[in-house]
Amino acid sequence: MSDVMTPKAPQWWKKPDVKKTAILWVICTAVIGFVGVEFHVRNMVRPASETMSGVISLMRIFTWAAAPVAGLVGAICLTALTSKRHYGDNPPPESDHQISNSPRTNAVWIVVSALLCLFALVGGFIVIQKDSAALLDKNAIQVNVTGQQWLWSFDYENGARSEDLYLPVDKPAVFHITSVDVKHSFWVVQMGIKMDANPGYTTDAAVTPNKIGVFDVRCAELCGLLHAYMQTKVHVVSQADYEAWLSNHAAIEKGA
Repeated sequence: MSDVMTPKAPQWWKKPDVKKTAILWVICTAVIGFVGVEFHVRNMVRPASETMSGVISLMRIFTWAAAPVAGLVGAICLTALTSKRHYGDNPPPESDHQISNSPRTNAVWIVVSALLCLFALVGGFIVIQKDSAALLDKNAIQVNVTGQQWLWSFDYENGARSEDLYLPVDKPAVFHITSVDVKHSFWVVQMGIKMDANPGYTTDAAVTPNKIGVFDVRCAELCGLLHAYMQTKVHVVSQADYEAWLSNHAAIEKGA
């Protein structure tokens, strides 16, 4: 019987390619998170409501939450591309890490994936609940929004009607959205509001603009030949200016 001892193979997490992947994982996670937030989020429109500010914050959080997943995929790809090539019908002996057969590894993967999905779900529900609170505000102004090929029209409680949307600053507005022909999507870009306009049905959305200015309203659903031109403006003004505009347009409609 030989006294020569067979050297014990190092544990899988101590092998060079695993260490390399781990280092690349940290680097890729930092790069993806930083670039995703600095480039993508910072190039979004400037918010004109708390709703849009919440959307931007949620995008920033979700970007960093997804960065480790994307970073791991990138690290594995980089390791495979930069490692020594192996030729033959069988994998090299050092590649047998037994990760795929490890119950512990599989359990960690399932638990982490489930927690990430739960985090995204709960975070989304919190934002939706907060954004929908204005729907129940008794002091909110009510605006009927009608989409048709290829323009928007807005009807107010006192009978005023316009093709540009007018809203007072710092006051909740509830939109009752429908369509008279095909499906459209009512999108107030800088306020983070996007809701389908369905023919024969009315859907509701709410927002509180917090900045005076002129912002964009577009259709976000392909609705025909001139879909790209189905856009208008939303004018956010002071309460006094809004009441003056509302009275003037109501008088115009009654005299028409």
